[in-house]
Formats: sequence, C-alpha cells, structure tokens
Amino acid sequence: MLKLAYFDCPSGASGDMILGALVDAGVPFEALERELAGLGVDGYRLERSEVMKGGFRATKVDVHLAGCDRDPGALYSGIGPHDSAGHRGLGEILGILERSQLAPRVREMASRVFRRLADAEARVHGTTPERVQFHDVGAIDAIVDVTGACIGLHLLGIDAVHFGALPVGGGFVNGPHGRIPIPGPATAELLKGFPTLDTGIRRELVTPTGAAILTTLAAGAGAMPAMRVTAVGYGAGTMELETPNVLRVFVGEAAVPAPTATPTETPTETIIQVETTIDDMSPQLYEPLLERLLEGGALDAWLTPVIMKRSRPGVVLTALCEPGRVADLSRLLFEESSTIGVRWTAYQRARLDREMVRLDTAYGPVTFKVSRLDRRVITVTPEFEEIRRIARDRGLAVREVLEQARTEGRRLLSSS
Repeated sequence: MLKLAYFDCPSGASGDMILGALVDAGVPFEALERELAGLGVDGYRLERSEVMKGGFRATKVDVHLAGCDRDPGALYSGIGPHDSAGHRGLGEILGILERSQLAPRVREMASRVFRRLADAEARVHGTTPERVQFHDVGAIDAIVDVTGACIGLHLLGIDAVHFGALPVGGGFVNGPHGRIPIPGPATAELLKGFPTLDTGIRRELVTPTGAAILTTLAAGAGAMPAMRVTAVGYGAGTMELETPNVLRVFVGEAAVPAPTATPTETPTETIIQVETTIDDMSPQLYEPLLERLLEGGALDAWLTPVIMKRSRPGVVLTALCEPGRVADLSRLLFEESSTIGVRWTAYQRARLDREMVRLDTAYGPVTFKVSRLDRRVITVTPEFEEIRRIARDRGLAVREVLEQARTEGRRLLSSS
C-alpha cells in the first residue's frame, strides 16, 4: 500500500514546522534524536514542546545552537571562498551527509534538498552551486532541519510527499545582503512551478529551508490526493500571526481498490503506474528520457501515441515503479521532459518467481530468465542481446538461434 504525507501550509512552511508536524504525527522524538546523532554534527540541541497557536495545539521542535539563539527559520547564504571563516560550502555539507551513519534513503533525500537549495542560491547570485556559502550558524540549523525532516519521513514509511499551495507572504526582511523583499530571492526561485497564493499577511511565511524540503521531495502539489488518513500532525512556527501559525501533515494510505480475486496463488504486491501526456517535445529526447527513467528506478517504461484535442498528435509516457520511487520518477519527468503535470495510479499485481540462470548450450554459455509457478518452470527466455551476438558471430538468423536456444534451455532445466 502506498503511504502518503500531505502537508497543508495555511501559514507557510519552515524546517522546524515540518519537523514539528512529523513528530506530532507519530515520529518518536527519541528515535529522531538517535538518528540525527548519526550525522556526526555537534553544536546543537533538539527540544520538543507543546504550544498553542491561535487555539490550535501543536508541537514545536527547536534546534538550539551552542552559544547563540536560533534565527527562526531562515537559512542565509553568502558568496565567498570555500575557506571563509564561519561558512560552509555545498561540498562540505554533502561530505557530512556522505560520511554519516544515516540510512541510504535519508542521505539521498537530504543531499537532493541541499543541491536544489544551492542551485537556487547560485541562480540568484549569478554563480555556481559549488561557490555558494552557507553561514556557519544557519548551516548547522538547516542541516538538522533538512536531515530531520528526511528522517521523519523515513521513520513514518512515507512513499510519496504532497503539499498544498504555499502563501508567499510579503513585506521585507533583513539579511546578510541588506533589506530584501519577501519572498526572498532563493525562496522565490524554489517556488517556481509550484502553486502559491497571497493571504495578505506581510511576513516571511515560507523560508528557503521549508521551500527546499517540500519542493524537492514532493511528488505532487496542489489538491490533497485521495487517501485514507491515519494520522494528522501539527507543527508550530515561531512567529505570532493573524492566523494560527501552524503547518499540518496528513499521513495515510492511497486509496487503492482491492482486487476481487488473485489471478494465481502467487503473492501480490503494490506497483505504481506513473504517466504524463506530452505534445510539444522533440522525438529525439524520448530515448534518453526512457533510459533515465530505467536508471532512476523504473521497472519498465514505454511510449504510446495518442491523438489529443484539436487532432494534435501526442505521446503518453508510462513508467512502472515501486511505491517508494514515485517522487524520484516524477521529479525526473519534470526535469527531463516538457511536461507540467504527472499523474499516477496504484495497482495490485501478481508476479511469478523469477531468476537468471546461466546454461551451457550448443551455442556456448547463455543467460536465461526463468519464471516458476509453485516451483514448476513456466517460461524460459534467453537474453536477447546474447542471442543477437551469437547469431552475428556465427552468421545465423536471429530467429533460428532464439528458437533453438529457448528449446534447449527448457530441456536442460527439465532434466536438472
């Protein structure tokens, strides 16, 4: 079953609000602290408390930094040499994550968030992501917020993240580069392509850290997807606003119709079909896109020609993947194709047991994909690239080698 997290952000989003909401939704605080210790980063202390925000009970998670008070939410950056005192570069932060004892999925998610944040800062300042420098205090704060959010999603077993429209806020805020308009330049860059709205509140409602976490990890944004909600968590912000300064997360399972009967006695599993329809992309780009999808975790991917409105020819691109890969494939489609929308559906499938075996045939060693039902051989399929190579080397027809290899492979398996 596909497990979802939907972040509703009526008063904005920051790293500490996301952390608080996840803890309130069921992430054990002690487990969060224990996993964060695997970062190997000192100089901070995590604190949890229950607070009231405009009549709402919510969980507040604070990152207390040694020797200073926390700046509520913002991760500021400056440009300078990598060895500047009091700064950390992207490479240093990625190095911390790489050397950590975190789960591989957590490391991968956190690294993506920081790369996206550095990309946004680089575009704003007209430099490269490698030269972006994060202030030392802000870097520790943000490392904990970003990594903690990824840990929380991992501990809850979340397969796909969604979020609603984000309020952009307004007014001005003071930063390392002087007085800047809200939303800040990096936040505005991160929010490109995602739904936003103006609630009339003239404060900084979405921080760069909050924007980076949600826009990087989200498989979708906008309306809440169809789901069976199992938990709701409220995370509190620091400021007092005209509206309750809380972010809430809905945790639940995607609505998947149960099959009336299993076609065989084989175990069933949930598989996700990810699709998008494209009518404005060069045909040359489809081959590398399909390759990237398969490299990125797709179990299969294919193209289907369709006729769209106004008799316009188009292509439906479909990929199959495990539930945990929906966000990765959705992001890849946004980056590598011209689409502006991705949809997916969860299915139940029965899958035969299969294995790859190497058999000595009359043509020499050949690899076969063998599927079984109740230990009985059902299909014996030689690897086509090996068959094609044998046919070319021996001057034989590919069809002839394929048929003979399949027959011999089945005979060898039945006699073993």
